[in-house]
Amino acid sequence: MDHFTYRDGVLHAEDVPMARIAEAVGTPVYIYSRATLERHARVFRAALTDLPRIHIAFAIKANPNLAVLRVLAREGFGADIVSGGEMKRALAAGMPAGDIVFSGVGKTRTELREALEAGVGQFNIELEEEGVALGEIAAAMGKQATAVLRVNPDVDAGTHAKISTGMKENKFGVPFDRAGGIFARLAARPGLAMRGLALHIGSQLFDLDPLAAAYAKVGELAQDLRGEGHVIDRIDLGGGLGVPYERDKVPPSPADYGAMVARVTKGWDVTLMFEPGRVIVGNAGVLLTRVIWVKPGVIRPYVIVDAAMNDLARPAMYDAWHDFEAIAPSGERMVANIAGPVCESGDTFAMAREIDVVRSGDLAVFRTAGAYGATMASTYNSRALVPEVMVDGDKFAVVAERILPETIIAAERVPDFLNN
Repeated sequence: MDHFTYRDGVLHAEDVPMARIAEAVGTPVYIYSRATLERHARVFRAALTDLPRIHIAFAIKANPNLAVLRVLAREGFGADIVSGGEMKRALAAGMPAGDIVFSGVGKTRTELREALEAGVGQFNIELEEEGVALGEIAAAMGKQATAVLRVNPDVDAGTHAKISTGMKENKFGVPFDRAGGIFARLAARPGLAMRGLALHIGSQLFDLDPLAAAYAKVGELAQDLRGEGHVIDRIDLGGGLGVPYERDKVPPSPADYGAMVARVTKGWDVTLMFEPGRVIVGNAGVLLTRVIWVKPGVIRPYVIVDAAMNDLARPAMYDAWHDFEAIAPSGERMVANIAGPVCESGDTFAMAREIDVVRSGDLAVFRTAGAYGATMASTYNSRALVPEVMVDGDKFAVVAERILPETIIAAERVPDFLNN
């Protein structure tokens, strides 16, 4: 459920008509609903109530906006980060350092040092050399880094190849058959407190069976490590639960997921850690856009909107689906292609899609744009960087300004040797 609904034939964000935001801020613009964020956070937590000990860390890569993070911090969420920049955002949003989990396959030594200085609660180690470096840095600082080893269970998540992370050919985690030896060697090193295991097999998952299989494998490995005398008091189960981009394709609910986790992990006696991202913020945001032209085509018309692939990259990257809806639909329908103004053939959002009839100047939204939307935006074609707005009941505020080309140009320099 989200709080983007039609009232008297006009789409609202909570109690705010979309046109009001367009008039104040312009388009394109991302719009987030505070009420939806809070509801999704609470539904996810409620789904895990049958588990004895849990820790929830929001995957900041899904949406790093400070206002979004502040809402989730107030809901008691920690942060799953993959860069030093994300750590700074989490701290700025009020998420305690001890509730931050540092994931990612390419942490630099500088980032590891800064995270230790900040007091980050857990490091998810992706390769043995990283663990060695982390231990050395921590020992030199007189600290001990709490860490878990991310394993690659070689389980096919059944998702898009570009968001699959749990197969042996993927870059994430250590090979499952080598994990025991790597864990033992790292556990013996000074500066490291090895406390458990982590996994994450992919994103936008619609089938719980691959997750259950991966969890079962990691649970067996945890028991083997305990049998060898190692401390295993936490297992990070990652994230990846899908959201319904297409309204007729419904993923498992958080309650379904929680029931599966309770069944598979029964008797583990660990703190179970979760890294939800998309499932929290996906449906909490939309991208508001305005139709520039409806261009006649040889086969079907092109609806040219002022949002583009630099504002919402997912369709160009993954052929991803986002529902497209008029703000004030007439009830008439048409079949059209939807495209942006960027000078790339790939700047298309949908082809041969049945949509509301729209005309030049009409407002429309791309639904389910709260995850991997603004965070992946760029200024390609020297376009402005898309702004972000948060709605709270009958009021709204700009939570990320539109960064204009003039501002971007002002940050660039022409060297003296080109001025001669």
